[in-house]
Amino acid sequence: MASPDVPAFLRRLGLTEAEPPGVAALTRLHQAYVERVPYETVEIQLGRLTSIDPRDSVARVLSGLGGYCFHLNGALAELLRALGYRVTRHAGGMQMTPDAEPVITRNHVVLNVHDLPDSDDTWLVDAGLGDGLHSPLPLREGTYRQGPFTFGLRPSVVAPGGWRLAHDVRGSFAAMDFAPEPITDMAHFTDRHVHLSTSPRSGFVRTFGVVRTDGEGWDVLRALTLSRIAETTTKTLLDRPDDWFAALADVYGLVLPAEDRDPLWRKAVSQHEARFARATA
Repeated sequence: MASPDVPAFLRRLGLTEAEPPGVAALTRLHQAYVERVPYETVEIQLGRLTSIDPRDSVARVLSGLGGYCFHLNGALAELLRALGYRVTRHAGGMQMTPDAEPVITRNHVVLNVHDLPDSDDTWLVDAGLGDGLHSPLPLREGTYRQGPFTFGLRPSVVAPGGWRLAHDVRGSFAAMDFAPEPITDMAHFTDRHVHLSTSPRSGFVRTFGVVRTDGEGWDVLRALTLSRIAETTTKTLLDRPDDWFAALADVYGLVLPAEDRDPLWRKAVSQHEARFARATA
């Protein structure tokens, strides 16, 4: 597979030059990626089934879009490899509630980075969680603080040799387990990608969402409600299209073509009204 255009990719992330692999350089890459490449479901909402081929995911990110885990971690793995990192992909499974049974559903792909010159640890690299990690974590059991959020790592009980990431209580999911076996081909996830992109039961289909992470919190847009989740949470209702599209551009860097704006806005309004009706009932 041809290497991505590294200078263009680094410019997309607001970085000026490539650095040799190392913990600090990996951390800077991860932070820049989750701050500038949004977790988004635009094309799912527009009824378009996208590719998760890593080459297509790289092109997607370079075009100014984001995606969800299969796109985001797929593209990030290609960048890391081109920069000299040893990266493996792993199948994961999200648990949405604390009492949910852990299982490797393959609804998530995780990256591990190995053999850094200044670390004996393997590192969890995951830019595909939405409201998730700002920085990579060493795969050592413990509790980790990032900004206002607390994460936990421990060995997985459902995938021996794998790991379990416990999310902060304010997050959109409870935990994520991933298996130890490396996945060599993103086609391993194709059926899950189709389900998540097209099934009426998929949260990506039911609700428009965009998320970004920085060192102080998460910016989460669901339908018409923009939330800033940090030490405290503030919510803003964006019920005017100009304000809504301005937030997409200003907060997330998403500037949509004219032909996509009206159908996407109408979907978000419909979802907001349906949620309001359920809450009122």
